[in-house]
Amino acid sequence: MNDTKLTASELVAAYATGELSPVEATQNALRVIEERDGETNAYCLVDADGAIEQAKASEVRWRDGNPIGWLDGVPASIKDMFLTQGWPTLRGSRCIDPDQPWDVDSPVTARLRENGLVLLGKTTTPELAWKGVTDNTLTGITRNPHDLSTTAGGSSGGSAAAVAAGMGELSVGTDGGGSIRIPASFCGIVGLKPTHGRIPLFPASPFGPLSHAGPMARSVDDTALLLDVLAMPDYRDPAALAPPVSTFREAVRRDVRGLNAAYSPTLGYVDVDPEIAAIVRSAVQALGDAGLHIEETDPGFTDPKPAFDILWSTGAAKWLDTFPAGSETKVDPGLRKVWEFGKTFSASDYLGANAERAALGILMGEFHTRYDVLITPTLPIAAFEAGHEVPPGSGLSGWPDWTPFTYPFNMTQQPAISVPAGRTSGGLPVGLQIVGPRHSDDLVLAVAKLLEEVRPWP
Repeated sequence: MNDTKLTASELVAAYATGELSPVEATQNALRVIEERDGETNAYCLVDADGAIEQAKASEVRWRDGNPIGWLDGVPASIKDMFLTQGWPTLRGSRCIDPDQPWDVDSPVTARLRENGLVLLGKTTTPELAWKGVTDNTLTGITRNPHDLSTTAGGSSGGSAAAVAAGMGELSVGTDGGGSIRIPASFCGIVGLKPTHGRIPLFPASPFGPLSHAGPMARSVDDTALLLDVLAMPDYRDPAALAPPVSTFREAVRRDVRGLNAAYSPTLGYVDVDPEIAAIVRSAVQALGDAGLHIEETDPGFTDPKPAFDILWSTGAAKWLDTFPAGSETKVDPGLRKVWEFGKTFSASDYLGANAERAALGILMGEFHTRYDVLITPTLPIAAFEAGHEVPPGSGLSGWPDWTPFTYPFNMTQQPAISVPAGRTSGGLPVGLQIVGPRHSDDLVLAVAKLLEEVRPWP
């Protein structure tokens, strides 16, 4: 059996029957890493020996009938933004000294270990996860497995590329402006940004209210299973939510036919590539045919990019101000511009932007009294040439210019998921985004599951 084509759910079912073992699955994942990571550059660290030892322990648990979780023994990766005991967390930066004690697990890493997942290694990120593509001067360019000339997206591009290429079934990314949903759309996988605080973070992100962690997988069921693992509270995050009252693995199968969905093809102001627009519209029609009540309408807000830019750049400046003297010459030149831009704002500017963020959240809260979910394209474009922050020749000034569907919902802290909707004529994946009211992670997953059923993704 070629288990690199299986979902995590299918792997675990095979473990239970003895058809496959965690050791075999891990060996196969490591084989694919050896074969494909040289061209995709999804991993910045692979611990093959450690992964095999974890898999052997899982194999014993399965053999004895005592798995410690629904995902025990599933090969997974973790973005190099999360502290991981025994491995350096360099965050794509040459300014972070790898020669220091690495003796703390982030909440995400701790939950993965406690539930028996096999940690293969850490995935690439742009420096400090600052942009919507994945490249840096430390590890180079991460490429899209569907077309190696194109970007995997970012900032969780390494995680998306790893999952899409079969280099591990699951990964965990971060999302401060679309960083899970962007690469999920470009690479043709499922990526969820849950409600803010649903997955605890430590240390606290300088990007504050924008910051989320989330699961990335090849199926909606796997995404729900991984969210069950990650959603447990951790005392180190004072903003963490209470534990869920039910499991996401059960909620994903909720019958959502008959619910009201708003479909906004442009949010009222986005210029969308016609081919992308047609693919997403077709997928929305399939959801309508399956029983969702679809109404084409916009939420009614204007582009919040000016406020987002203040929140994003001041967070980056605060973080970079803690770096050693001389770091200005070592950081990504684009990040250095963000650093300098962030320093131009006052506390009053920041509070004003945060007030705009809160007002947008209130507007969307009222919108969801009328519509259960909002559906949009995830991105207005398909993956473009790797190694560039914006599509070459586009005239765009920065990554937020081509991600207008994602960052507004970091500001509102709502759950939002990207699910594959189809492919362009050139074979590149296209994502559809489903947004729900705060705390409706279960609903967003259930609507995503319906889309997956009516528009299966190979």
